[in-house]
Amino acid sequence: MAAMACIPRRLSQITLFNTKNLTLYHITLVVILCTTFYLIGIWQHSVGTTFSSSSAAAAFLSSVPCSSLKTTQLDFLPHHLPPDPPSETTRAAQFPPCDPSFSEYTPCEDVQRSLKFDRDMLIYRERHCPEKDELLKCRIPAPYGYKVPFRWPQGREFAWFANVPHKELTVEKKNQNWIKVEGDRFRFPGGGTMFPHGADAYIDDIDKLISLRDGSIRTAIDTGCG
Repeated sequence: MAAMACIPRRLSQITLFNTKNLTLYHITLVVILCTTFYLIGIWQHSVGTTFSSSSAAAAFLSSVPCSSLKTTQLDFLPHHLPPDPPSETTRAAQFPPCDPSFSEYTPCEDVQRSLKFDRDMLIYRERHCPEKDELLKCRIPAPYGYKVPFRWPQGREFAWFANVPHKELTVEKKNQNWIKVEGDRFRFPGGGTMFPHGADAYIDDIDKLISLRDGSIRTAIDTGCG
């Protein structure tokens, strides 16, 4: 009896398996057929379009005379050009050198010209630049014996005497240690009016007037002559 009961179960399983396989086969066949027909349709459409396009082009070319198909030469040159700039010879003005007496000429600080102005309220000491008709048409020459200035940091302490050939400041300020003449050059020791012998000597001079040693005075202001 048990064996007879198992037979219907096996038959039902076999039938279900066959049904699933048959359904899978049907789906696969439908997909293959759809794909095939789709590709055939695309091929027919492309062939028909190409043939019709070629036919239309051939018909157009046959209807147009050859004389109207002549190609014109293309022009790639620009047609909106700015005017040419003037040559260097016309742009650069050539000025001759001025007289050597103008080696220290400063247009807006000309002493001879400043003395012509009113002395009231020291107007003559203001800057008075020349008018257009007073402008020089020459190049200011360098002083005789001019040398290339010292490079930094050496140029901070030295300058060639030939570049500024004047000793007036060294005479008037000789006690203030601003500038000194040493051979062919100026030397700027530093210190100026307040520190002619250095900051240490200046502090010692203040200490002679007020005591700086006990700490009761921490700040001393020297207004100088200004």
